[in-house]
Parts: sequence; C-alpha cells; structure tokens
Amino acid sequence: MDMLWSGWGDPARATPLPETVIGLLRDLLGVKPRESAPVALEDLAVPEPDLAPDARRALADALGGEEHVRTDPETRVRHTRGKSTPDLLRMRHGDVTDVPAAVVLPAGHDEVLAVLRVCAEHRLPVVPFGGGTSVVGGLAPERRGAFVAVDLRRMNRLLDLDPVSRTATLEPGLRAPEAEALLAEHGFTLGHFPQSYEWATIGGFAATRSSGQASAGYGRFDEMVLSLTLATPEGTLATGRAPRSAAGPDLRQLVLGSEGAFGVITSVTVRVRPVPRTRVYEGWHFASFEQGAAALRRLAQDGPRPTVLRLSDETETLIGLAQPDAIGSDAPQPAGCTAVAGYEGTEEDVAHRRERAAAVLRDSGGTPLGEEAGRRWAHGRYSAPYLRDSLLDAGAFAETLETATYWSRVPHLCAAVRDALTRTLTEAGTPPLVMCHISHVYENGASLYFTVVSAQGDDPVAHWTRAKHAANEAILTAGGTISHHHGVGTDHRDWYVREVGPLGIQALSAVKRCLDPEGLLNPGVLLPTD
Repeated sequence: MDMLWSGWGDPARATPLPETVIGLLRDLLGVKPRESAPVALEDLAVPEPDLAPDARRALADALGGEEHVRTDPETRVRHTRGKSTPDLLRMRHGDVTDVPAAVVLPAGHDEVLAVLRVCAEHRLPVVPFGGGTSVVGGLAPERRGAFVAVDLRRMNRLLDLDPVSRTATLEPGLRAPEAEALLAEHGFTLGHFPQSYEWATIGGFAATRSSGQASAGYGRFDEMVLSLTLATPEGTLATGRAPRSAAGPDLRQLVLGSEGAFGVITSVTVRVRPVPRTRVYEGWHFASFEQGAAALRRLAQDGPRPTVLRLSDETETLIGLAQPDAIGSDAPQPAGCTAVAGYEGTEEDVAHRRERAAAVLRDSGGTPLGEEAGRRWAHGRYSAPYLRDSLLDAGAFAETLETATYWSRVPHLCAAVRDALTRTLTEAGTPPLVMCHISHVYENGASLYFTVVSAQGDDPVAHWTRAKHAANEAILTAGGTISHHHGVGTDHRDWYVREVGPLGIQALSAVKRCLDPEGLLNPGVLLPTD
C-alpha cells in the first residue's frame, strides 16, 4: 500500500476532529474552516515527463524491463517531496513543481549501480526514495531540470541472520514493520520504533540517523548499525567488518546521516536483540516540566534506565498530546506534566528495573498514574501524523521540529525556541500553541520535540518558513543541534553549515566530489551545491 499522496499513511485511518476540538481551535487560536477542498489527485496538472527517450531506454535496460521505469502521473506525484506540513499544503493546493521525471525500481545493489551509471551519463540528478517520510526537505532537491527518483521498495529482503553474533543484514527498502516481522520469525527484534515506524524504511533510518521511541533501551539507529554498503556513481563503498575497529576513521559514520548525498544505501547490517517476553508502560505525574526533567536526568545518568522514557510539558499534557488517542475525549487531563516510562525484557528484569526506577521517580516528586496511562500512550504512539492531517482538514496549521542539547542547557533552549515560535507567528497574525516534550534521553543530555498549532492565515507556508528560521536561529544561539533525528535535508542545510563550520563543510564536500563527481545525488540536500 502507498501512503496518502496529500497526507500521512493509510487514508482509512484518518478521522475528523471531534466538534469539541474544532471549537477549541476556533476559540483559542482563531482557526477558520477551509474555504475549499484540496485538489483531487486526478485534477493535478502534472507536467509531462522531461526524460529523453535514450535515457529512458538505458534505464529500462539497466533494470531489466520497461515495467521498472514509471513515468505515469500518479506514480510521479506519489514520489514528490516528503511529509512536512509545507510539503502537504503545497500538494493540497495542486503544486507539483517538484515532481520527478521518472521513478525507477531497482531490485538489488548491481541494478542501483547501473542506474547511477546511466544517470551520470545523461546528467540526471538522483533522489533515493524509501518510505517518503522526510519532514525536512530531504526529497526536494535543488532543481536542475529533470531528475529520477530511485524507489527501493523491491529491495526488501532479510539477506542474512547470524543468531550467534545477533546480527541481521537487511535491504534498504524494507519498511520497519516488515523488518520486525522477518526478525520475529527468528525470535529477534531491532527495537527501533520511531513515530514514522509504520511507513519508514531501513535505508531511511540509516540515511537520517533516525532515533526511535525506545532509544533509552535500544539506542539510536546509528548505534545499531555495524556495517553498510553504499552504491555510488564511482562504484561500491563497503564499510564495517567487525563490531568495533581501530583501523582508521570509521567510514560508517560518513554514510550514516548522509541523506542520499553520497550514494544509495543498498544493505545495512544491524545488531538485533531477542524479542522481549514482556512490555510494560506506565504514566507518571510531575508538578512541573523542570521537576520532571530532573527526574529523567537522574534515571539517564544513574539508572536504572527504562526502555522508553519521555516527558510532556504542561501545555502538551493539558491538550492531551501525551496520549494522542485521548484528544477530544471527556477524560480530564491533570495539571502539571505527564511522563511515560516503559520497560521491555524478561519478566524478572522488567520487574526489577521498574521497582528501582519507581523509587527514583517518587523521590524526584513523581506520582504514579498507573499502567492505563502507559497503555494509552502505547496505543496512540503512531497517531500524531494522522492528527496533523485532521488539523489541516479543519483549517489549522500544525508542524513539529526538534533539537538536542546538554542537560544544563535544556531549560534555556526550550524557552528560546518557544519564544521564537510564539513571537514570529504572533507577528504574522496567527498566535500559536507551542508544546514541547523530551523524547530521548542520554547520560549527558536530551532531545526536545516541539509541536506548533495555529490558524493557517493567509499564507501558512510563508508564515511557517519565517517561524522555522527564527527557531533555527534560537537553536544555534542557545547551543542546540539543528536536528536530533529528523535530519538536515534542505530545510536545515544553511544552519547545518554554520553548526559544523566552513572547514567541516569543505571536508564533507570533498567526500561528495570523490563519490559523486557530477554532484547528481540529492543536489542541495545536506550540503550546498557548488
């Protein structure tokens, strides 16, 4: 099944907002109903594919048949941009200016290499396409005429499983649920469950340094990766042959987070763990975000560390985003903040860690809310993108951004980003509701994830662009990183350049020139074009 072309995920799961929520949006934020319905797929004015006949023939030869080179309007539209709110608003208004000229579907590493050779010969830019879930412009390269989207869905196999070493080699087009199902047949799990889990792919996780909701227990995706294979216009780059190595700089780190700018990831070897025998999630209440953050820091630094550990601020708790499935219900939301702690493993291990963690949380001022609060979070953990679509349908604007910093800087960074968003959108005539939660914790710091809801106003994309730029400035000024897990794309590129500095960009650009001399791989994504 393909994702909804103008929204998120499975269209059958999108539900309208309750009237109580629509009324709240109207009274609190001045949200007005949309004046017109989104453009229908069949009514889009999709330009004819600007692909030379000889280039098309060469691509078909590389892939073993015409059926793997698609130029029909619907396929091309479904591979246009990603799933940020500006992406969706442009699509809903009929803007398909970033549509690829063709979508190709290779079946393996050698076919990817062949496609890259053809594209280099014909000077066709290439955009690797996995689940299509980018929210930072990772699928919207700088235009240089016609470009080709390389859809990796046919590369969806479990290539190897080593139960002794507990490693698995996966192809990049595997969606996360498919990967989990294949591993579960052998008693293993990857343990990577980001909000995009239902649609994102293994290759995308590696290319963006993804981080899942259970990162406190399983680690980030880049921490799981043992080796990768990269197809480039200049050939194959194979990285990693042991769990750890002192044999020079780690080339895996050049591929991880490279967002298709250096090549196309064609296989990933990851460490896996046994499927947990039990999973328990529970809620905790704290009087303030500061108090809750201090409690999470104690667990992250001194243990015991839960598998899942997150904290919603006062506003997010009040609105109900700490438990997305409860939004619009009559269930009262407590004042203060809600934290979720989850434990996975054997029954004995879970019981032991849970008891010890509960003592720390109580000592830090927490009050247990029980397993029902945790179950509601777990049940709705992938619902927020659908809620965003429902808000857009109701005439509201909703978007997210994230960052990370050291524990000592968390309060200042949170306030700086909130103030930048509030000030900029209020000046635009669309005063927002800004919510924040701690989504990932580490011994030395944490990530902050912001959700912004406002009226759309007369030009929501322009309003958000100004607000996002102001938030990016606030992040760098307050000592945060421009992205913790969404990636760089084109949206964050100019701030990433400042974060790593001129010499860092020169070094990365030299790598790109070596692997992609013509600059055809995702031009303008991650790095500025020459």
